[in-house]
Amino acid sequence: MKNVYGYIRVSTVKQGTGVSLQEQKEAIIRYAESHQLNIVEWFEEKETAAKQGRPLFNKMMKMVKNRISDGIIIHKIDRSARNLKDWALLGDLIDAGHEVHFAHESLDMDTRGGRLAADIQAVIASDYIRNLREEACKGLYGRLKQGIFPFYAPIGYLNCGRGQIKKVDPIQAPLVRKTFELYSSGNYNLKGMVKLMQELGLRNTRGSKISIQTISKILNNPFYTGIMKVKGKTFQGNHEPLISPKQYFEVQDILRGKTNSKIVKHDFLFRRLIKCKICNYSLIGEKSKGYIYYRCHTKECPTKGIREELVEKSIIKYFEDVRLHPLEDSFLKELLEEAQLNYSETYTSIDESLKLQRSNLSLKLEKLTDAYIESVIDKSQFDERKQRLMIEMQGLKLQEGLQTNQKEAIFRKAKNFLELLNSLKNSYLIGIKDEKRKLIKIITSNLTIQGKKLMIAMKSPFYEIANRPNLSSCALDRDKPRTCTVDYAKNDNFPQAPVDNKELRQQMEEILEIIMKFCELQIEDNNEKPYDI
Repeated sequence: MKNVYGYIRVSTVKQGTGVSLQEQKEAIIRYAESHQLNIVEWFEEKETAAKQGRPLFNKMMKMVKNRISDGIIIHKIDRSARNLKDWALLGDLIDAGHEVHFAHESLDMDTRGGRLAADIQAVIASDYIRNLREEACKGLYGRLKQGIFPFYAPIGYLNCGRGQIKKVDPIQAPLVRKTFELYSSGNYNLKGMVKLMQELGLRNTRGSKISIQTISKILNNPFYTGIMKVKGKTFQGNHEPLISPKQYFEVQDILRGKTNSKIVKHDFLFRRLIKCKICNYSLIGEKSKGYIYYRCHTKECPTKGIREELVEKSIIKYFEDVRLHPLEDSFLKELLEEAQLNYSETYTSIDESLKLQRSNLSLKLEKLTDAYIESVIDKSQFDERKQRLMIEMQGLKLQEGLQTNQKEAIFRKAKNFLELLNSLKNSYLIGIKDEKRKLIKIITSNLTIQGKKLMIAMKSPFYEIANRPNLSSCALDRDKPRTCTVDYAKNDNFPQAPVDNKELRQQMEEILEIIMKFCELQIEDNNEKPYDI
């Protein structure tokens, strides 16, 4: 009795949980008993036969060639190979004198007629899988043209079922945004980003720790701008973007070395933020006896060094100055609701500008296509430029969406601004260095030191809010930013709110007018999330 191997296979792991494998095994056992064959080992594979290089199939073939057994039994021809390369390997095995049996087909593989019939079935099986692949590709590209990503959702998005648009992951999406934001600052390399984002809680799609490859894949993926790129082809997606096209291009420039970014060895908190009042040069941070000092390195300058914790303490006191009294906060929210009901501004000029920009991009895309058809540019240049134009069009689409809801956008910013005022101190204390530095840049326009005296200049509208007891009616001027130097914060207590409600309301109306004007300017400058801390 000859010793043979039994080979059974299903295309997917899901099929392996059904009865298919068991039915194949029973048919092979019956065939072996009727042909006096002894099955010494089973090889059970859960992988498509259209794919070359199946591990168990290759292992079995190698063992047969080494004459560990006399041959193999397979349920059907299409269970062994739906690609002609693996079928050719089986043919070589037969030519070398090894036995290959098919339990379902009564074929004598030692005769010319049997081999011919088997070859025809193998070709038909190969053509079947080729047609199946083409039909699957048609379905996938159909989904892509509809704006639906038919593959597994990247980090930051959730799978919602077949034919459904990917939804934003409320846990991982903010961390993906943070990844782009921090890397675009130029202060981190990929290795540093991995360490930082692991600490912040970013995980891969399996819930495991991220690697350099994962971070690189995230930063290079235009999916986060609303664009889907599959095998060199670009499609417009219907999913919600996580980042702006501008930020994506900034990251790409850094990744490709088009931006001069230098990784800072000693990343001190107030690096390049404090200037000497006399020399107008930035103070340099340095460690000494376990403390961080900022000193002016100009010779014979009378400015003395200052310790980092003293600067930070002063900053925190200023954050307390802009915190609203509960009564003030209540009045502002009430006034904001009233203003939202009466708001009726129009933005026709912005609409016309966006339509013109979109028309220009469409014209560029048409010219690019004509250049490709006329062989002026090759396919790689065409695909690269097309992707860039589509990402820019996606940016305009986002702006048009914002313009449609301009009223909501302005008041949403105003509400976020009020929330920021009351959470400045906590946001600063729990933030990482880059987040702290960002907050400082948002609130202050200048930090200077003369002798040992620290002076902090606050930006508008934070200056007006900090000095609201002495506020007089005034409007925010784009060309003349309001900053004022105040020596040191007064105390840790809330500013005293006026006792007279009429006076308080008038004061809050002036504050709200300044905040609303500031938010409008932010939107006009296309800065969607100036306070996304």
